[in-house]
Amino acid sequence: MSDDPLIDAPLPQPAEEEAPRKSLTIGAVCKALSQEFPDISISKIRYLEDQKLLSPRRTPGGYRLYAQTDVSRLRTILRLQRDEFLPLRVIRQELAAGRAEDDGPPAGGPAPPPPDAVRPGAALRRLTFSLRDHGALYSLSDVVEETGAEPRLVKELEDFGIVRGEVRGGTRYYDETEREIVRAVTELSRYGVAGRNLRVFKTSAEREAALLQQILAPSLRSRNPERRKEAIEALENLAAVASHLKHLLLVRDLRRIAK
Repeated sequence: MSDDPLIDAPLPQPAEEEAPRKSLTIGAVCKALSQEFPDISISKIRYLEDQKLLSPRRTPGGYRLYAQTDVSRLRTILRLQRDEFLPLRVIRQELAAGRAEDDGPPAGGPAPPPPDAVRPGAALRRLTFSLRDHGALYSLSDVVEETGAEPRLVKELEDFGIVRGEVRGGTRYYDETEREIVRAVTELSRYGVAGRNLRVFKTSAEREAALLQQILAPSLRSRNPERRKEAIEALENLAAVASHLKHLLLVRDLRRIAK
């Protein structure tokens, strides 16, 4: 039950100059952005406010009212989280440095174009990162056709436990993340990297996953659906930070090699 009685209540008629782009309650904002961001929730919006990323106007009674500039800023924050995996600290710096905010259509209006259409590579990054949605399934022939991999390479990856697939009706299928693993390995194979060379990546990923699981273990085991949902969101954020850190460490070491 929300503590904000105006979450779904209609707002008083705005002033004439504000009528074309009126302020919205937090519930209306959540509903308007849910198509592009299915995981959005009122509690998540409030959390972003607690982190000083949003500052909606308050009525004399203390209720939140979001202007269209607030909605655009929120959309930008959510896209940076989803598409670029940026932690909140970095997002705050990006916005403070003048990162352009998306001034899309008014909340409640037509849905903006899919981020894939305006941010090349965003779909790939999102698909390989979602912890709650495995996406579509692909047969071996689909994977081979879309990635350009040789069937024997996929079989080699299975032998080394890099991809596993799932058997349904006698046919093995691979999810979107595994398909993109095959795509990445196909690129590496052009430089002579074989399946046996990928053990170092697999071992590293398993150790990182174990560490993050240990950090959030109590919440992830919780029987409270809301607490578990928050734990998964925290796990995604931690994974993004860990991935960014690993990338920075790799760049640092490669610079030494390139000297």
